[in-house]
Amino acid sequence: MTDFSAVGDVLLAVLGGAIRVGTPFLFVSLGECLTEKSGRINLGLEGVLVLSAMAGFGGAYLSGLWWVGVLVAGLAGALLALVHGLISSLPRANDIATGIAVMLFGTGLAFYLGKPLIQPQAPQIPSMPLGSWSDSGAVAAALQINVMFPLGIAIALAMTWALAHTRWGLWVRMVGDSADAARALGTSVNRVRIAATTAGGFIAGLGGACLSLYYPGSWNEGLSSGQGLIAVALVIFARWHPLRCLGAALLFGGAGALGPALQSVGVSGGYYLFNAAPYVLTLAILVWTCSPRRSLQGAPMELTVSR
Repeated sequence: MTDFSAVGDVLLAVLGGAIRVGTPFLFVSLGECLTEKSGRINLGLEGVLVLSAMAGFGGAYLSGLWWVGVLVAGLAGALLALVHGLISSLPRANDIATGIAVMLFGTGLAFYLGKPLIQPQAPQIPSMPLGSWSDSGAVAAALQINVMFPLGIAIALAMTWALAHTRWGLWVRMVGDSADAARALGTSVNRVRIAATTAGGFIAGLGGACLSLYYPGSWNEGLSSGQGLIAVALVIFARWHPLRCLGAALLFGGAGALGPALQSVGVSGGYYLFNAAPYVLTLAILVWTCSPRRSLQGAPMELTVSR
């Protein structure tokens, strides 16, 4: 019974960790999915994530309200993504090079402006106690759900519906699949891509707020750990579909929670190896999708990687 109980505790911890760790992945991957649907790649997401985490923490700290911090984080992410969209729209500008420059600029700006925010504490994003029905402390702890997680699910559902059933979604998909066809119909390709990139930056910025205001819940310069770049692999794994981004984010979140979950039941050997699970999973997904037949499934045809 003890072994079964330990296994149950690990599974509960992984479930709770999948939601807790996967929530930032969800927002960032949804933001990148929207951007790539318009035919543009934003490798600057790491900078967007770090800058929005810093801005969100600062907004919550100065205002004393967590939701103000979340809004500020989204606006900071949108602003940096707008810079990426505007520069990428210039003649002979390259999305990849621009994204790397934006990533470096965003992280450097966040490190510079965020120095005074390393020590203070800011109001945290509240949790939803979905496990209050259980007498088990493990169940109650595992089902403490970030209130931003349902918002992420709602955004994934809304994006899926909008891309398939609205004029705006048609413009985004048309620009992403054939810029020439979009121009022939009188659609401004640059305007649509800038709007999609900016909106994607706002959504990704919400993921930054989840990092600094919920898990781990503080601001420091090593906060992101490459999650913005991992989100690009998540979108490829999800085949550019918003709802699949939800499943991919939970998968990566569960991989990231595996090490702490095992440690909670006394399995300390190989702890750092288990902590590397999300990065190993990223490499495995990239290898699995490296063949042209797999990597192009569902990809917008205007993406640089599919030309």
